[in-house]
Amino acid sequence: MTASELGNKAIKIFAAVLVAIVVLAAGYLYAVLNWSFSRGDRVGYVQKFSEKGWVCKTWEGELQILPVPGSIPERFMFSVRDKAVVAKINSSLGKKVSLSYEQHKGIPTTCFGESEYFIVDVKALE
Repeated sequence: MTASELGNKAIKIFAAVLVAIVVLAAGYLYAVLNWSFSRGDRVGYVQKFSEKGWVCKTWEGELQILPVPGSIPERFMFSVRDKAVVAKINSSLGKKVSLSYEQHKGIPTTCFGESEYFIVDVKALE
């Protein structure tokens, strides 16, 4: 084998490894964002809700969970990706709400949301 044949083979191997890494990363990102680890509902009052970020703008919020008498109030941090859900939350600020969420573990960056809890539906309870 000549030096140029070895160089061409090395370039092909490098390109194949690079393509494999990109495909695996895209598959992982797709799986993490589309399959939820858990689902549930939280009830309380939305305390904070704002769009944040320099490059990746995400909607982040904080729900004050209604405490059982005698217990310490709990805060639930969440992210929202759907514009329709953002509008529902904004229209129900100051009211008691039930937030339906999906938990997505292992998201590699905060460009998709700062929290692993993503709100999928909102119901005003008042």
